[in-house]
Amino acid sequence: MNHSLSPSARTVSAVAASVLAACCLTACSEGRNEAPAAIRVNQVGYVAGEKKFAYVMGDGDKLADAEFEVLDERGRTAEHGSLGPSLGDWNSTYTAVHPIDLSPLDRTGTYRLRLVGADAGPPVRFRVAPARQLLDPLRADTVHFFGTQRDGRDVLPDATGRVPSHLADERARVYETPDPESADGTTAAPALSEAGGPVDVSGGWFDAGDFLKFTHTTSYVVAQMLSTVRDAPSVPGLREEAQHGLRWLDRMWDEETGTLYAQVGLGSGGKEVRGDHDVWRLPEEDDHLTVRPGDADYLIKYRPVFRVNEPGEPISPNLAGRVSAAFALAAQTEAEKHPARAREWLDKAAAVHARADTRPDDGALATTTPADYYQERSWRDDMEWAAVELARAADALGDTRGSRWSDEALTWARAALRDEHGGTLGPADVSALAHADVLSSADPDAGLTAELEAELRRQLETGRKRAAGDPFRSGVIPSDFDAVPNSFGLLATARLYARVTGDHRYDDFAAQQLAWVFGANAWGTSFVVGAGDLYPHCLQHQVANLAMSHTGRGDILRGAVVNGPNDAGLLRRPETFDAGRSCSFAPDGMPWSEFDGHGAGYVDDVRAWQTVEPADDFASTALYALSLTVART
Repeated sequence: MNHSLSPSARTVSAVAASVLAACCLTACSEGRNEAPAAIRVNQVGYVAGEKKFAYVMGDGDKLADAEFEVLDERGRTAEHGSLGPSLGDWNSTYTAVHPIDLSPLDRTGTYRLRLVGADAGPPVRFRVAPARQLLDPLRADTVHFFGTQRDGRDVLPDATGRVPSHLADERARVYETPDPESADGTTAAPALSEAGGPVDVSGGWFDAGDFLKFTHTTSYVVAQMLSTVRDAPSVPGLREEAQHGLRWLDRMWDEETGTLYAQVGLGSGGKEVRGDHDVWRLPEEDDHLTVRPGDADYLIKYRPVFRVNEPGEPISPNLAGRVSAAFALAAQTEAEKHPARAREWLDKAAAVHARADTRPDDGALATTTPADYYQERSWRDDMEWAAVELARAADALGDTRGSRWSDEALTWARAALRDEHGGTLGPADVSALAHADVLSSADPDAGLTAELEAELRRQLETGRKRAAGDPFRSGVIPSDFDAVPNSFGLLATARLYARVTGDHRYDDFAAQQLAWVFGANAWGTSFVVGAGDLYPHCLQHQVANLAMSHTGRGDILRGAVVNGPNDAGLLRRPETFDAGRSCSFAPDGMPWSEFDGHGAGYVDDVRAWQTVEPADDFASTALYALSLTVART
């Protein structure tokens, strides 16, 4: 996925009030050399029995002789020692980052960590506990987040006071997909022309902080949720929430005509027609608009639907693969208690799979309109994922097609290894999910087994090599988009690798990534709302901004996962918009820019979609990674 080009929840110039000064979100750095040393810990807590990584950042000379001390709940010394050698500098103020090894602490409890011989302010609190005790509340929070994201009639009133929204989606019109040249956010709307309908595309989830709905991301999310149901200890409400997304995905597949729909809603409009990203409002307000065809807001209320394929024509293989995988996983999770329903899902999965265009033109993969919202270059991994899930579903139901699909899974696995270079787990690359399930359920020859295991190791080694050069041992590039979801993707891949191979060489790397996303990073914040002591407060999320408290003291969008740090240069020109509540948060009044370094910046401000806009795929990847961590222990 490429959120760098995505205008999710952004507003274009039609609603821009002004461009604020360059230092509005990132304060100038003069006079920063007097800052005390800062301790960074995993604020959610460390899993008992695993390595425990903490860091202290400060002036290299002042930290040269510093030591650390850990106090237990009674104030007794539980651990004492020297800081590890500096892992490198972070910025001009924090010229050294030293690790602190807390691994000997395995007794469940709450501890306080303080420096001895250096000015680091008050002690920092952290917990040690079993994985389920630490992570189950966060997994439940993620389910709550998806409840807030619901659209249609089946909303949850207790989720931030949501009410039904976008009821016109029940009888939506289908439009021709604009040419890429006319879908640049300024001239897309005038190029639209109707192609059919009405179709019922109601329900589902909002994709991010905006109100668009995408098959590309929803199929990824539903399949990950159902994999979690299958592979990990239960999460309250998860199966029901997955079913909500599954019902919408089923509406996007018209089996009678052989048509798969890709998207509901127009992102950015033009001068004469406004789209979703041009208006900051609550979703139910769209239903109350009084509009006629030709009005600027007509497509906000009567949202267009775009197709993946012409009726009866082949379907882009990336989308055919992941939709088929989601339906097949539904069959697997229903097979034991509801076999008749499971067979229906299996048949739907087979029908979508059979329509995949397995000879697509180069660069012709379908994702969203415009495709810049979510870019994808691989598709054999999606077909591999579909085939292996079809085979597993068939085996669970005694369907004779299972052996054929199993052979197909091996064929697509070989093709993916030969022709595609797998990246980090996310909507643009599902190879880790596909390879792991092939390894755990199929019977490949020894050569293919070795190749698949080697490919998973290669993906993890890429992250581990990055971590070796990062002072906080992050396996991602913190100045890139999707730093936090990519960290969860690496965590999930490490857990999958250990699960299917029995090789635990990446366990410590996984623990480092978990610590980083929950506060053991330069900014000292968790990037999951509600997780830890410090987390995002001012999300670029319209419901959170307008319907919830933006002080962090009332209702918060618990379980939301944000992008986290990004290129610091992107934060110098904050976007402004009408109707949004002003919200900016920094701990103790200190600007976040004090902690920027290595080209990466972070701010907690509603105008900064680059750092604090949550997204569905961010949350589902986090849920899956945390669930695999719980399952492991």
